[in-house]
Amino acid sequence: MTRRHMFGFFGSLAAAGRYGIAQAADSKPDQGIKLGVASYSFREFQRKLAISFTSQLGVSYVSVKDFHLSYNSKPDEFTKAKNEFKKAGLTIVSVGNTDLKDENPAVLQRHFEYARNCGSPMIVAAPTHATLPAVEKLAKEFNIQVAVHTHGPEDAHFPSPQVVLDAVKGMDPRMGLCLDVGHSMRTGADVVQEIANAGPRLLDIHMKDLKQKLVKENQCDVGDGVMPVVAIFKQLKKIGYNGCVNLEYEINSDNPVPGMLHSLGYMKGVLAGLA
Repeated sequence: MTRRHMFGFFGSLAAAGRYGIAQAADSKPDQGIKLGVASYSFREFQRKLAISFTSQLGVSYVSVKDFHLSYNSKPDEFTKAKNEFKKAGLTIVSVGNTDLKDENPAVLQRHFEYARNCGSPMIVAAPTHATLPAVEKLAKEFNIQVAVHTHGPEDAHFPSPQVVLDAVKGMDPRMGLCLDVGHSMRTGADVVQEIANAGPRLLDIHMKDLKQKLVKENQCDVGDGVMPVVAIFKQLKKIGYNGCVNLEYEINSDNPVPGMLHSLGYMKGVLAGLA
């Protein structure tokens, strides 16, 4: 972390505290729906800083990317990392997005061993149609949920929610969908309807917003774009969703905290209004 980054981050957090925004980002506004953060949002920063910033955002749940806990970690490193998250009051709810495209069963198994070593009940995954049966077998063996991530028009395998739902239909209930609302919107999907379509297959959500529906480069703070955030949360409550809505903040990577505070504060406000 550079000195410029350090001053920028702590300046942003101080400002947030002055204006009371951190309190607005409380992660527990509803007994069912939980707000969290995908640690990919802090991809420019080492684990200790990512943990510190996440806890200061007022969330209690985190989806861990391998930037912050390497796939090649030794047992003592897993123990150390889990203790660091726990000490900061953070619960690891998933790992990923994890590439599960290798057709070698031993390679796929190592990713499940990684999730188990992290203490994670879920893998947010990018498999292929060919690897999906082997992934299902491992999900049952390890008792770990697999949320297949939608990655938009550029994804040759699982671009949209309906493609995922068609693929996991009839599979073990641990196999389901990670609905990335931003990437899914860019395929033309009605993200509110897709939540209804998914029902119990909806295992995880990556939240973001877009200034324009079909343009990847137009991501913005949640609440500042065209994403139907209120309708999304209404639909989640309607289907009885009790998983995480994880903010995945892909913009302003050098200084994401102000935008993340704004985004989480907006989501908290929506949930409070619905309550």
